[in-house]
Amino acid sequence: MTTTLDAYPDAVRDAVARARERVSALHAELPRWGLVVWTAGNVSERVVVDPGAGPSERDLLVIKPSGVTYDELSPEAMVICDLDGALVEGTRAPSSDTAAHAYVYRHMPHVGGVVHTHSTYATAWAARGEPVPCVLTMMADEFGGDIPVGPFALIGDDSIGRGIVETLRDSRSPAVLMRNHGPFTIGRDAKAAVKAAVMCEEVARTVHISRQLGEPLPIAQSDVDSLYARYQNVYGQR
Repeated sequence: MTTTLDAYPDAVRDAVARARERVSALHAELPRWGLVVWTAGNVSERVVVDPGAGPSERDLLVIKPSGVTYDELSPEAMVICDLDGALVEGTRAPSSDTAAHAYVYRHMPHVGGVVHTHSTYATAWAARGEPVPCVLTMMADEFGGDIPVGPFALIGDDSIGRGIVETLRDSRSPAVLMRNHGPFTIGRDAKAAVKAAVMCEEVARTVHISRQLGEPLPIAQSDVDSLYARYQNVYGQR
């Protein structure tokens, strides 16, 4: 029997309502930063069912419905699924990428948000199956190295999720360029994953332009490591 949201405690339903608000608002950031066209792309966020025990396969995810324009999105339009990708609450079919998002959450407990876009420059690198090389301090800060390429996978099941996990499991990068498809990003929450998507497109564009002028200059690995440690642990307000 399919579980509905009514079967969960009040605290979980309240957490879902707050996540719906956040995920709805974050979807507006994708067209704002030029990362999507028409109905492409999606943002999801994990809802931890038992905060005391931490993330688990019992958690839920909030994601946009499939094929709905960004102007139509609202907190109420968001759909709720379990981590098998089954619909728990919502009146519309979930995004066609839901199985991929769910697979990432099941196999990467530290991930609280996943984003997929078809942003132009990052997708151009994905079409070539070529990593974006770490030739910018901004890349060292955010990605800790190159933005890697994941394997080709068809949409509709968890194949894309498998490729994301295989590629990012041992990488510092929060972004992967799925070959012939486009970028997927992860984060501690949905906002962090959206930030990574914005940064991914920015560095993909900049490095592409740099290569039109000549060969970009590499950054020494020791400097990449130093920049990454500073940005992740010192930069900003604590």
